[in-house]
Amino acid sequence: MLEDSTLLADGGLGTTLEDHFHLPISHTPLWSARVILDAPDTLQQAHLEFLEAGSRVLLTATYQAAFASFQQAGYSREVATENMRNAVHIADQARHQFCKEHSDIHPQGILIALSLGPFGSTVSPMQDFGGIYPPPYGPRAYSDSEENITSFGDDTEGKNDSIKALARFHEDRLRVFTSDKGTWDKVDFVAFETVPLVREVEAIRQAMYSMKESISPKPWWITATFPDGKCPETRQPGGAHYSASTVANAMLQSIGDMPVPNGIGINCTALAFLPELLQDFERANTDVNERPFLVLQPNGGGGFNLSTQAFIEAADGEGGDRWAEVLASMVREAKGRGWKNIIFGGCCKTGPGDIRALGKAM
Repeated sequence: MLEDSTLLADGGLGTTLEDHFHLPISHTPLWSARVILDAPDTLQQAHLEFLEAGSRVLLTATYQAAFASFQQAGYSREVATENMRNAVHIADQARHQFCKEHSDIHPQGILIALSLGPFGSTVSPMQDFGGIYPPPYGPRAYSDSEENITSFGDDTEGKNDSIKALARFHEDRLRVFTSDKGTWDKVDFVAFETVPLVREVEAIRQAMYSMKESISPKPWWITATFPDGKCPETRQPGGAHYSASTVANAMLQSIGDMPVPNGIGINCTALAFLPELLQDFERANTDVNERPFLVLQPNGGGGFNLSTQAFIEAADGEGGDRWAEVLASMVREAKGRGWKNIIFGGCCKTGPGDIRALGKAM
């Protein structure tokens, strides 16, 4: 799949469905997963538009899909299971329809990544950027009146219980897909995205370790988010934030028999923060002899405002073709610094037009 290459991924599926297809899905329990139930044809069309723009990696509409988010929306586990699997099949249908219309492209040349958001994407208000989780997943649920914290501080038992609970969450959701061969066979990558916490990175690796005997292996990656250019988790309540190199270490350092992801990277982060964060990633003191593949999927616009829970418009000269040119330049520079294989694309507020411009810029 990846042999000293770069692969162009798609953009922000949820914001594309809202901005370009005018579906009112934000601030709902299911976000982009809502369209699996309500508008599967529109979802397939969105995938097709990204393919027409040049994408060769499609991420499924499962980022926010989990038993908890379906339950919040009033659906049973049976409905949740069926629709989570359907998202993979819809992406596969788009893949085959595109290849039918473009006979020079083989379906094996288009890869489907199973998108799995963090636990924070399933709570209300969403905490995929904030990382403020209720017990046992975190020290305290989000509050409008109290200080919000991401750290257990010196409470080692609480931290360990959090990692175990987060690992169970990710493992339960993974089993939805791995337990159905017809669905799992259509998945080419597993993408754990927008992870805000170092301890959730550890939990994901634990979940993959627990699954190793029951699944056929797939390449997988973990991408972290850095709102305002910082990891949301702090070492102590109110203390310093973990560095990007610490996040990369959590992804790659040896921890018992925990598996190491095939890819690591950054997503759902403003483009302006990427150069410094990537340099910090490269300073990580990891235990791997060869670098994994790199995944870069920055946001369009000016990033996300945690206070208003809204995306910031791009400043003059930062959006459109300029966004594509800057990201393409970063990808070329990363290749020159030893990242042999790179998957790159966009996240929130990047649509098919941005991906087309990105492909041209490369």
